[in-house]
Amino acid sequence: MSKSTENKRSDSAEISLPSHIAGSGSLDRLVDTARDYAAAATSENTNKAYASDWKHFETWCNRKGLYDHSGSDPLSPSPEIIGLYITDLAQTLSVSTITRRLSGLSWYYTQRGHSLDRNNRHIATILAGIKRKHARPPVQKDPILPDDIRAMVATLPFDLRGLRDRAILLLGYAGGLRRSEIVGLDAGKDDTIDSRGWIDVQKGGILLTLNTKTGWREVEIGRGSSDQTCPVHALEQWTHFAKIDFGPLFVRTSRDGKRALESRLSDKHVARLIKQTVLKSGIRSDLPEQDRLALFSGHSLRAGLASSAEVNERYVQKQLGHTSAEMTRRYQRRRDRFRVNLTMAAGL
Repeated sequence: MSKSTENKRSDSAEISLPSHIAGSGSLDRLVDTARDYAAAATSENTNKAYASDWKHFETWCNRKGLYDHSGSDPLSPSPEIIGLYITDLAQTLSVSTITRRLSGLSWYYTQRGHSLDRNNRHIATILAGIKRKHARPPVQKDPILPDDIRAMVATLPFDLRGLRDRAILLLGYAGGLRRSEIVGLDAGKDDTIDSRGWIDVQKGGILLTLNTKTGWREVEIGRGSSDQTCPVHALEQWTHFAKIDFGPLFVRTSRDGKRALESRLSDKHVARLIKQTVLKSGIRSDLPEQDRLALFSGHSLRAGLASSAEVNERYVQKQLGHTSAEMTRRYQRRRDRFRVNLTMAAGL
């Protein structure tokens, strides 16, 4: 059994029949289906993060001698204990990580029929103090700009693996897609049960239908001015030579890079691909290799589109699937921050 499967089963283990009802074949099957739906309520990456958060809290409780008398579970959600826990975390972790771990604990307690009151003074006041004392501006990854993406795809060979990776980079860049959205695509609607969306290649470009963390949305990717950098052409080349007409759009290839396999790529491949091509293309070669690697991640594709597209901001916001313009502006690393000059407008 895979680790992710174990996590999903653990997450939904609390879903069962009431104790006074006898099970039956049909009821047991419904329980299993309900558990599958519960596991699908959050993304696989979120499930993994929450499972890691809970395991860390279990270990911390064990080390501090805070288990209940049965020794089977951590204590029920005690604001006093949670307050001490985040106080300990603040010695080594960032505020964002502590907040994320609190979310993980809240989610896990909810799955077990408990409620963690994060507004309780033992949690809220301590967290406010941690934020006041330790909070720092968020560290943003550098955007991949037009010259960068052209240089990155130029490093890729023209074997099957190279065609695939070229399509991944260009599609992710032009669509402003997340890593999970890229690898979650299928060739067609309802091809696989783990699909995050599908593609529709049209005359003017590609229409993506995506199931994202904010709901269903459509992303339009037009054809480029050159075959070398056109995401539509790159995708057509990959699907033609890999013979992809059903199932996962981006799959693994054989070791020699000449044959497409059936298994879907992991989103980690996108992160590795970006870092590898950044190094090969010489982007930010003025810095040591480790510093260059730390500057770029999967989100650099989204930030690159937001920073480079010379269009009205609302079109970028729609492409990225943001519900507010403020969120979009966080991705616009190169926007003109002083285009609206309130100092001069106020007569100074």
